[in-house]
Amino acid sequence: MFARVTHYKMKPGSKDATTAIMNSLKSEIMGMPGIHNFINVLNDDGSGYVISVVESEATSNANAAKVAELWGAFSDYMEAAPTAVGYDVVANWQN
Repeated sequence: MFARVTHYKMKPGSKDATTAIMNSLKSEIMGMPGIHNFINVLNDDGSGYVISVVESEATSNANAAKVAELWGAFSDYMEAAPTAVGYDVVANWQN
């Protein structure tokens, strides 16, 4: 498995609006090929991370165009473009 960890920064006061957008996109996010988990964490100051776990790095790379399209839905609320880094998953525990 492979994880893409993306740091982002939204404009102050946009948490409610961006959370609503994210929730409206759930089926598109979870419908991407190979996705296992999607976690989005966001502080009140607009800083956050998305952690997506997918089948492989190749799958993650193949989803890049769709991911960019989805981030576009947040463009009015972003302070800067998101930055992503990829990692091999060495543990993915759940209760």
